Order: sequence, then C-alpha cells, then structure tokens
Amino acid sequence: MRVLSGIQPTGRPHWGNFFGAIRQYIDLQQENDGFYFIADLHALTTVRDPESLRQYTIDAALDLLALGLDPDKATLFLQSHVPEVCELTWLLMTGTPMGLLERCHAYKEKKAKGMTADAGLFTYPVLMAADILAYDSKIVPVGQDQVQHIEVCRDIAGSFNHTYGETFVLPDAKTLDHSSKVPGTDGQKMSKSYDNTLPLFGNVKQIRKQIMRITTDSRPMEDSKEPADDHLFQLYRLFASESEIESMAAMYRRGGFGYGEVKKAVAEASEAYFEDARARRDELVANLDFVHQTLRDGAEKARKVAAEVLSRAQRACGIR
Repeated sequence: MRVLSGIQPTGRPHWGNFFGAIRQYIDLQQENDGFYFIADLHALTTVRDPESLRQYTIDAALDLLALGLDPDKATLFLQSHVPEVCELTWLLMTGTPMGLLERCHAYKEKKAKGMTADAGLFTYPVLMAADILAYDSKIVPVGQDQVQHIEVCRDIAGSFNHTYGETFVLPDAKTLDHSSKVPGTDGQKMSKSYDNTLPLFGNVKQIRKQIMRITTDSRPMEDSKEPADDHLFQLYRLFASESEIESMAAMYRRGGFGYGEVKKAVAEASEAYFEDARARRDELVANLDFVHQTLRDGAEKARKVAAEVLSRAQRACGIR
C-alpha cells in the first residue's frame, strides 16, 4: 500500500517531530511502499533566505536517513524535484472553491492574529493535495491538527472525479497516536512556535544544558508527586525501559528527590537512545554524494509515478 508523508525543512527536527511523526513514518516503510518527500516548496511560505533553505533541506535528508529511513525500502526525494506536482496543483486549483480554502485552519489562524497571509499560505492545501494525489497515495500519516488537510484533499479529488470521471485515488488519514505527544521544556507541547524544543542532533553538551534548564514546579523535595502530571517524567518515559519507568514512577510517588536527578536521567537516556543515529549522521555527512544520489534516485522514481497521474488528469479534463 502506498504511504506518503512530507516534512518541511523549516529548521532542525526536535524530539516532538521524532516521537510524534518521524518514528511512525519509518515504521510504516517496513510493510508498505513509502514515499517520503522534503517539502521545500511548502517551506517557501516561511523561509525566505535561500542559503538557510538549502541547508535545512540537506539537513532534513541527513536526519531522516540517520534516523532509519532506508532507501532500499522507501523513496526519499525533494518536492521541488517533481515539477509534475506543480502542474497538477493548477489543474486542482481551477476546481477548488474559495470557501473551502478560507475555512482551513492555518489561514484562519494567521488572519485571526492579524498577520499577513499570502497567496502561498492560502493555496497551501491545494499544493498539499497535489503532493498526495500525484503518487496515488492511499495512506497519509498525520497528526490530529493535519487531518483537515486530508479531508480537503479528499474533497478536491472527489470534486474532480465527479466532474471528469474517476481519476484520483482518495487517500485515508492515519492519525498518529496521541500518546506520542511530547512536552517541551516549558511543559507545553514541544513546538518551534513556542521556542521550547530539544533537538535530535547537535552538540550533546549543549542539549544536556537545555535539559538541565527545563522548567519545573517549586514543590518541596520531600513531597510525593504524581508522575503522570509531570512533563519531566513524560520526557523520561520516551527513552526508558518499562522497568526503568516503573522505578522512576515509584520514586516520584515516594518523594524525597530533586528534579535535577530526573533531568540527569533524561539526558543520559536520550543520549543513549540517539547515539547510533548520531553516528550514522556523521557517516552521512562524510559521504554527501550518497545522500544526493539517494535524492536523485528518489526523484526519478517519484517523477515516473507523478507523470502517469498527471497525464491521467490532463486527459480527463481535456488538455491532452
């Protein structure tokens, strides 16, 4: 079954990206035909510095490969290397109601905050629909906040199919597990928007310093604490074994500990968890030719599929 996901290169990925999405994408490549792309065209709505975009893009490829995306099992490519998607976007745009796009949450949120919303943001869901439909994708793993985009994609594809005949495969959203939500350094959901993230890769000592500065409550050390309510404990359980989690939970309920002890445990567990991925990433940095060739091979495969879908859509609406 064709599974598709795109990742925007708007900055370095953090723990929330991995546990909330990337880990599941990599798991899905085992039993499915995975198409994974780096959405550099989408990133243009927020990243306006060309050198930054180039670096974020290659970093995203390095990170995905280091974390376990296997080019022998999945197809990795850059969105911009498949121009058929942009042409398909226009075909879809001509039949997409303005009202449908006006109801999309990303556009509405920016407008509500008084921020300038450009045409790229407004039509973003149509490009996303083309990303999905261009590869006959059946499963699209998304977080709860992205489900609306899949519904919009289905609406757009369904309308096209109704007008021109059966052309597109209607995708299904695979909602990612809510238990994978990751708290940030301030206890809120980890997000670049809140500036509360912990990076997957980077200087290990610097990351440890960030962990040691995580905000905690001011309850006395001797007090018993409920582990499920504490964001430090929630971070620890991402990396620890079941027995380690049970031991830590018992310590919380017993009381008589300092949060510095937990922070140290989080730092040590996370460093061990990502140790192999960091080593793989270092190897890939030393072999960028392999990374670029992987992206070229992926784009070649993706273009073949997208060209067939685009041709089908062109014939359906009469421009071939």
